[in-house]
Amino acid sequence: MSKAGESIVRGMREAAAYARGERRGYRVHYVRLSKPLDLARLRKRLKLSQAEFAREFGFSVGTVRDWEQLRRRPAGSAQVLLTVIDREPEAVRRALAKASRRTASRAG
Repeated sequence: MSKAGESIVRGMREAAAYARGERRGYRVHYVRLSKPLDLARLRKRLKLSQAEFAREFGFSVGTVRDWEQLRRRPAGSAQVLLTVIDREPEAVRRALAKASRRTASRAG
């Protein structure tokens, strides 16, 4: 994994721990993109349908459709996640796969 990918995954883990109340003392940074992300272009670059993109990255199909048709704009953590997917999709896939395996082992 690239250094950028490692940094992103580490940051995602820290943010998740903070959200669960396990870590304290972090500053929260809000990301505001000056130009909205072209989600349809991103999705097509990844060769995914709306349903596949939604399933792979944890969004509802309706939300993806609304974002692409500009009826709604991603906000907060969704905007951050989409930015990371745009720049390092494989890092997000690995992080989600690892989290999924961890959840499956706990359930089984």
